Amino acid sequence: MKFNIAIVGATGMVGRQFIKILEERNFPINNLYLYASKKSAGKKINFRNNDFTIIELTEQNIQCEKIDIALFSAGGDVSKKYAPIFAETGAVVIDNSSAWRMDPDVPLVVPEVNPEDIKMHNGIIANPNCSTIQAVVALKPLHDKYGIKRIVYSTYQAVSGAGMSGYNDLLEGYKGQPPRKFPYPIAGNVIPHIDIFMDNGYTKEEMKMINETRKILHCEDLKITATTVRVPVYYGHSESINIELSSSFELCDVFNLYKSSKGIVLMDDTSNLVYPMPVIAAGKDDVFVGRIRKDFSLENGLNIWVVADNIRKGAALNAVQIAELLIANYL
Repeated sequence: MKFNIAIVGATGMVGRQFIKILEERNFPINNLYLYASKKSAGKKINFRNNDFTIIELTEQNIQCEKIDIALFSAGGDVSKKYAPIFAETGAVVIDNSSAWRMDPDVPLVVPEVNPEDIKMHNGIIANPNCSTIQAVVALKPLHDKYGIKRIVYSTYQAVSGAGMSGYNDLLEGYKGQPPRKFPYPIAGNVIPHIDIFMDNGYTKEEMKMINETRKILHCEDLKITATTVRVPVYYGHSESINIELSSSFELCDVFNLYKSSKGIVLMDDTSNLVYPMPVIAAGKDDVFVGRIRKDFSLENGLNIWVVADNIRKGAALNAVQIAELLIANYL
């Protein structure tokens, strides 16, 4: 069986990754509809050796087609306006923006972590924040086996997480150009500021990680704190995650747990300088885990280092994996 697939935001960084991954994974597509803004309408994008014309995103252009699944990556305002229109026509929307993530009626899904939540959708499924996705993939095996009492996130996030404008700030910054996206130069610098600051002193990105982790793991009272930092890396978010587990553990068991966990590549051989880095994760599907060690400052404390491609696994691939689960079980 083949399906009619729409991509909203097809010309953007994540939208183009949607197209690439759908082709790589041989997704069963009958018709493909590529939507973008008026200024992009009429342009061509190649898919499976055929050129597809970009369609202007309007209510009329949505309703005149029969779409089964719509992959969105066009920003929160676009998602708020157009996702319900797609859903009303019978499509299932998988949205990559933050617009629907904390809506209690919208499942927030990482297929390796909470695939069962997909069945609760009412036409819209939210794709989590890129930094949250890789974190919960690494946390889920620990949560299932030992339970988790507290999490401390410290992230080192690539400029591509801010879109092409962030990518270009780093590219042009090395040429001596002033920043356009970030408040300060990112070339040769780190900026402890991602998204806007909230009244509580945290940034919106930090609060996303806290609230989304709780929702995905179904632990509303889980103690979490986060500091998110932008670093001069093009692709690949890195995260130092400090975890207080609910029960005692042996390091050898944690290693074995990660060796057998779906979607995870264990890279931890410090004697040979083997550990995850963005240059390794870029372009890869998996979440890489290493630097596993006990935190001796507290009982049942554990440190892990987690790296993944933020545009691939942290956005486009996760959404396509949700679509694959849909067609396998619920469509």
